[in-house]
Amino acid sequence: MKKTIAFCFFIIAFKAEAQSSALVVADSLYATGNYTNAINYYAKNASSKASLQIARAYNAIGNYDKAIAEYEALVVKTPGLQIARFELGKLYVKVKRYDDGRKLFTGLVRDEANNPEYLYYQGECFRELEQVASSLVAYKKAVAVDSTHLKSLFQLGKYFTIQREPNEALGYLDKGLQFYPNDVAFINLKGLVLFNNDQFQKAIPFFERLIELGEKKEFVYTKLAYCYYKTWELEKAKSTYHTLIRMDDYNHEAYFNLAAVFSKDRIIDSAKYYVKKAIEVQAVTFEKEYSFLAGMYRSEDDIKTALKYYKLAHKEDPTEPRFYYQICALVDQTTTDATAKLVYYENFIKKYGKQQRYLSDIVTKRISELKKEIHLNTD
Repeated sequence: MKKTIAFCFFIIAFKAEAQSSALVVADSLYATGNYTNAINYYAKNASSKASLQIARAYNAIGNYDKAIAEYEALVVKTPGLQIARFELGKLYVKVKRYDDGRKLFTGLVRDEANNPEYLYYQGECFRELEQVASSLVAYKKAVAVDSTHLKSLFQLGKYFTIQREPNEALGYLDKGLQFYPNDVAFINLKGLVLFNNDQFQKAIPFFERLIELGEKKEFVYTKLAYCYYKTWELEKAKSTYHTLIRMDDYNHEAYFNLAAVFSKDRIIDSAKYYVKKAIEVQAVTFEKEYSFLAGMYRSEDDIKTALKYYKLAHKEDPTEPRFYYQICALVDQTTTDATAKLVYYENFIKKYGKQQRYLSDIVTKRISELKKEIHLNTD
């Protein structure tokens, strides 16, 4: 009997040692990325640790269905193992099973309300499910628990940036930047908040900092160039728009805005040149550019050329009453034939009379004057 008991203990000890040895080998394989072989060794062990590592290995190789199945079985078997529930919840988010994730993270928050990661991922699930109010509550709770929780601060800053609520947005973004001043996502959002709030001078350092940190993207240069333009730093604006053109020599917006900079600097020939370049590279319509050119030629009293470009602008967008009104006004200015003038003005009323009351009132008054003039000349 004693020999039988001793033999049983020996078998149990042998199995335990074998399982322990298998775990050591499996951990080594897992650590070096040999996940499939690691799974085979972990399978020789019935512990919760082995099951967790199998789930992690399947996740690592991208077999999410098997990873989820392993995690779910482990959670049922060991519901108190929060790490398994947490990793399963994140995997639910990764595969876009947001409602499953919401349920799981709500349970985790209930168990441990002071864990900011649980709250953050609960917020992510709510956000993806378009339950905006609940997502904001979760993010705010995460920040209340940990004031340096960058992911929650970012989501709150982003939300209020999009909503054009600058004070709220800056409150969260400044907290993030205080903790991590070189975070490009926070710097970008703060620059955008200031830009959208027309605080161009204050926005400049943030866009400049993005470029210093290697974010040399068209979006950043575009915003920075416009800030320079609005704050009368015209040479910097020109240089930045030229950088954009070097990045993309078909950048219609860069050419057009560069023309605006030269116009503001009263270098009209260069302004004309870059508007024409904008027209050359534009693939769709040019009404804005033609109108811009027309206005510049008109400012130089070159009425004939201005009229030419207003006609081109009207041809590009015949629905815009202002272009046709300018044609009427310039014809009125350059022609002595009152009848010809009248035809243009009456056409304006026919086409746009109901669209543009202010201009229609002016045109109606001018029609009355022209009719009197014609009547007097025929008497």
